Amino acid sequence: MKTNFFVYIILLLAYLVCVQAAKAENIHFNNDVYVLKSSQISTENKGYENEYFQNNETKDSWTKMIGIYYLPEKKDPINYANDEDKKIETKENVALIKFIENKKQDKALISYLENGEENGKKFFEYNLYKYEKHPTKGMMVLRFAKKYFFRTNEEITKIGQEVKKINDDLMEQFIITSIPPIVEKSI
Repeated sequence: MKTNFFVYIILLLAYLVCVQAAKAENIHFNNDVYVLKSSQISTENKGYENEYFQNNETKDSWTKMIGIYYLPEKKDPINYANDEDKKIETKENVALIKFIENKKQDKALISYLENGEENGKKFFEYNLYKYEKHPTKGMMVLRFAKKYFFRTNEEITKIGQEVKKINDDLMEQFIITSIPPIVEKSI
């Protein structure tokens, strides 16, 4: 009897370890679950990029996503966010919603809407970015994006009202959310 009990305990511990490993590749944010579907070294910033999508979505076709980016050669999140803010301000199809910087904690947040088209369908892409120092070297970026497809001016008005309603709440969630660690494997 003791042998069976011991075997069950070992199996239970093995199961818990496997479940924890599987959860490392999932992110829960704003009542949705995102699954790691893209992980690669970026040729542009020489760091890893992890992108998470909802279960039935992919990198090529998505409505919501979470991105985690490691920028080992960037040192100053505030300056980097200021540069991104300036780039956003110069684009015609992008509207800055809010830019927040916290110099004491060396963090910044940017939210904006970008107009685009995919497969003949027009959309607004809501983007929220958080920039903060990496504990050892470089900088980490956390991104949430959601696409809002539309056909009529009424739908555009509804999108604007929803984004206005959710932006501050999502920014507050991002402020208190710690950036998950990068998964360093190619997918």
